Amino acid sequence: MTSIIKRILPLLCCAALHSADAFSCTSAIISADANPYGRPMLWKHRDTSTIDNKVEYVEGKNGEHSYVALFNADDRDLEQAWTGMNDVGFAVMNTASYNIKDDNVSAGKMDREGYVMTIALKTCRTVDDFARLLDSLPRPMGVEANFGVIDASGDGAYFETNNHSYVRYDLKDAPDGMMVRTNYSHSGRPNEGYGFIREANAEYILAPYAAEQAVTPEVLTEVASRSFYHDMKKRDMAECGERWVIDQDFIPRYKSTATIVIEGCRPVEDVMSVKPFDLSRQYIMWTGIGYPPCAEIVPVWCAPDGVDKELRGIGPDGHSPMGDKVKARRAEVFPHKKGNGDKYIDMTRLFNEEGTGYVQVLRRQNHEVYEKFSQR
Repeated sequence: MTSIIKRILPLLCCAALHSADAFSCTSAIISADANPYGRPMLWKHRDTSTIDNKVEYVEGKNGEHSYVALFNADDRDLEQAWTGMNDVGFAVMNTASYNIKDDNVSAGKMDREGYVMTIALKTCRTVDDFARLLDSLPRPMGVEANFGVIDASGDGAYFETNNHSYVRYDLKDAPDGMMVRTNYSHSGRPNEGYGFIREANAEYILAPYAAEQAVTPEVLTEVASRSFYHDMKKRDMAECGERWVIDQDFIPRYKSTATIVIEGCRPVEDVMSVKPFDLSRQYIMWTGIGYPPCAEIVPVWCAPDGVDKELRGIGPDGHSPMGDKVKARRAEVFPHKKGNGDKYIDMTRLFNEEGTGYVQVLRRQNHEVYEKFSQR
């Protein structure tokens, strides 16, 4: 791994960086024991001002692993992976954190999480490999994030990471087989950061499923990512009877640009014996690009033919056709453009008495996709 890291480290030091601009996200790691089919999962509900996404397959070279990942549409060289999985069953995602940076490293040297995840997908096989990667990177690392990872053994962990150190939370220690993170770190400074209500929303929504060992990718993308439950109000605002609802502290937000679940394999005994592509049809990256309440779910595999062209950056400026389609739907959900118009959700576009709202129609459509491609 060391020689590969040396070749990739210039990415961390020389590449142009995107503004943090409210990187957010809601995420979870689910153990094999909490899933009815014995498969661990990573869930990332992505929030970012970079609305246009694509999914691409990257072939490994010079001893690197091949992988598939979510990228920003304008990332022509595929340098920053925002969630993905590789050909030996390692998968990674992140959420931004805002309460563990403990130095004065300037903003221009931060926001390198996408580069770190790219290195991880190219070089890591296990959760422990990811820990060794973090240990080996030059300081400051340029990150303030909660990294979530799983591997083919069923291990999983969050690494709450700043420029110089990290705190590791192992999935095996989670009493209900589930860990949730938003935009603060549990090891960080108390009462700082963001996403406290979104984390409470996710835990409330998922807890009954975890208790019944019934958390599936469909629960994550079709229930959690399309829910307008608000934990502070203790009610689902999609059922409040109001047409115009203020977009505040729900899991899906105006800046939500994807919901993705990486569903792993049934745990293997010896991860080191896994050869590239042994698991290429067992791992599925269930991908909903664009505003999640309006997103269609498309399965992705780590293989040269594993990414549907609707998800790839084949459109102008690297846009994915599916991303543009869903972005047009979002414009209907947030139709007001003046002033603070983008803060108001037209709930009738998502849910209505006729059953023709986007959430209602797409949940039925996506259920058929899950039924067709899920592995039991």
